[in-house]
Amino acid sequence: MASTAPPREDLITEDEEQRPPLTRPLLRRSATNNISQVAMVGSKACPIESLDYEIIENDLFDQNWRTRAKADQVWYVVLKWTFCFAIGIITGVVGFLINLAVENVAGFKHAAVSSLMDSTSYWTAFWVFAGANLALLLLASAITASVSPAAGGSGIPEVKAYLNGVDAPNIFSLKTLAVKVIGNIAAVSSSLHVGKAGPMVHTGACIAAIFGQGGSRRYGLTWRWLRYFKNDRDRRDLVTIGAGAGVSAAFRAPVGGVLFALESLSSWWRSALIWRSFFTTAVVAVVLRLFVELCGSGRCGLFGKGGLIMYDVSTLFEDLMTYHLKDIPIVVLIGVIGAVLGAFYNFLMMQVLRVYSVVNERGRAHKLLLAAAVSVLTSCCVFGMPWFAPCRPCPVAGPNGACGSLNKFRRFHCPPDHYNDLASLMLNINDDAIRNLYATGTNDVYHRGSMLAFFVASYALGVLSYGVVAPSGLFVPIILTGATYGRLVAMLLGRHSGLDHGLVAILGSASFLGGTLRMTVSVCVIIVELTNNLLLLPLVMLVLLISKTVADSFNASIYDLIVRLKGLPYLDGHAEPYMRQLSVGDVVVGPLRSFNGVEKVGHIMHVLRTTGHHAFPVIDEPPFSTAPVLYGLVLRAHLLVLLRKREFLPAQERYPKEYSIAARFEAQDFDKRGSGKQDTVDGVELSPEEMGMYVDLHPFTNASPYTVVETMSLAKALILFREVGLRHLLVVPKACDRSPVVGILTRHDFMPEHILGLHPVLLGGKWKRLRWHKAAVAKYFRDLIVRLANCG
Repeated sequence: MASTAPPREDLITEDEEQRPPLTRPLLRRSATNNISQVAMVGSKACPIESLDYEIIENDLFDQNWRTRAKADQVWYVVLKWTFCFAIGIITGVVGFLINLAVENVAGFKHAAVSSLMDSTSYWTAFWVFAGANLALLLLASAITASVSPAAGGSGIPEVKAYLNGVDAPNIFSLKTLAVKVIGNIAAVSSSLHVGKAGPMVHTGACIAAIFGQGGSRRYGLTWRWLRYFKNDRDRRDLVTIGAGAGVSAAFRAPVGGVLFALESLSSWWRSALIWRSFFTTAVVAVVLRLFVELCGSGRCGLFGKGGLIMYDVSTLFEDLMTYHLKDIPIVVLIGVIGAVLGAFYNFLMMQVLRVYSVVNERGRAHKLLLAAAVSVLTSCCVFGMPWFAPCRPCPVAGPNGACGSLNKFRRFHCPPDHYNDLASLMLNINDDAIRNLYATGTNDVYHRGSMLAFFVASYALGVLSYGVVAPSGLFVPIILTGATYGRLVAMLLGRHSGLDHGLVAILGSASFLGGTLRMTVSVCVIIVELTNNLLLLPLVMLVLLISKTVADSFNASIYDLIVRLKGLPYLDGHAEPYMRQLSVGDVVVGPLRSFNGVEKVGHIMHVLRTTGHHAFPVIDEPPFSTAPVLYGLVLRAHLLVLLRKREFLPAQERYPKEYSIAARFEAQDFDKRGSGKQDTVDGVELSPEEMGMYVDLHPFTNASPYTVVETMSLAKALILFREVGLRHLLVVPKACDRSPVVGILTRHDFMPEHILGLHPVLLGGKWKRLRWHKAAVAKYFRDLIVRLANCG
């Protein structure tokens, strides 16, 4: 974090206590608080840094752009589209392989269990089922905890924070990509109530980020054209495109992928980025379609034949996919209940994650024990609950006593030509269970008690499963739980509703997604693309708007809550009301470290070793100027390059006019290293003679940094900081007779914990949405009961 101005006095003097209230200072600082720059990345606490999207303008930058030929600029544009094409192909292939592996691994496991159940070897079937689940989940947890802890969880909070300007080590490394793919296959195949969508978003972002690393010296990939993307701006665009491609690969929804990246992930968006993102998701869709057709003849084992659309409900029973004006109140009810259930889901998830984090902090053994406990609980629940469900006769008889129907029914312990409806949902992969629930014309297929039991189990297991140290997603379990809730509502309404139960299941998924994720446009398009039915569009839109609006009255979206819980310094798009009561000069704290335009090498080394700041003001003083004046801002990484190059001067003077910067430095010398990689001063060793020499910082200093006057409101500075994508914002004084720099604002200075730590009196003015509280809800219920009693 950058340096800032010295703190003001935080003690209250006796004179101030005796002054009249109206003449006392409105704001007093508390003691300087030190907020840790460490956050949970995946399943491990890691140091975090900010990204810098600002263009550095100095003498070297000007010369580099003046000498760049037209062909280089054309080649740069061609490479952008080439990378998008390659990202689409690789993401599509990886997405297909993940689905292929999950359906085959889980399919063989379920086939073995069904075979043992048919032979009445019930205990053997349970031990095979539970043992396979335990082995798969322990494999996922072990490689995550040992090889790449950053691969734990869905990865969406980390991607969202990165696109907001927060960088952390190893979130997009090759190890993280490998563990994410293998771990997610094992976790989803272990019957854990998790999905593939979130990890697929992280996977697509990893693939894109690897293209943005600018090559690798270790592997000999140092071609000049790879270096064009060694900056945070181009990497941000590539990661955004990769995340959208991941959504497209997970749901086979190319338009939904673009909108998901725009609505939920990206903090900065441009029209040119929409073109490239849409092109990439289209490539993913074509690749998936190609592989699905290749597997249509059964050459891919147990891989399904669903085509490009995962849950197609458009080809059969189209007369049942109709609705009328009288059904609108039911749709509104579904939206409201889904919002309440979604908000409560988010609340329970946060409590469970806090408990899991305490367990995971104790070491790798505790992480594996927690995973084993959740796996055993899940296996007992999934295998044990169907024993209490009744056996039902098959709607259509099939060969060998199996049910021939659209649904993937399970006999479990039932006699031939019968099926267990609860086992058909629980002993299936999530995709097949969702297909069962979305199927139209199946109003009499499921028992009301079985649907209630599955809803409770799905809701509870979804809350308990996510915090395990393994790659796991939330999207698909939420879709499944919402579909179950929708079916249950349709059953409870009975004759009062003319809507098909499959249609209501789709609306239930939409309402639960809106209540948990709080996304509208992207979720609406994803659901339409998943189901391949435009007739659902008006109802899905209505349900999402209602569920999001109601759920926002209780808490934030699940991804925002996880970002906050992990401690990632995410900058919201709005300014809190109390920020308008503060100026930027009220939040900068010190001490401020700066350099002269021509600085002594020993002093630079001392400052770099004793501070962790990443940028320093450069101030010209006599004899280089008549009075102290701010020349610009120099980055820590650039100082380290200068020290390693040893371009020193024997006296305190500027480089001579004949000094050629381009002959001694190249632009790639100052390129930004890959994500999570930082240069350190430990590798710089200088002799005592060199420590006494000087270096001219003027050619390497950003001469046009963003500055704000110290009287600017903090709210206005936040909007500038976030919209431009800054890492450092210089604060200059209002008066001319003071030091040319008051301090430097960084992301840390805009965090509520930092601001309210300095000014606790503002705690009451913290931004709060309209929230329902326990006391208020209880009061409303009491008033309602009293009114009903009086009416009676």
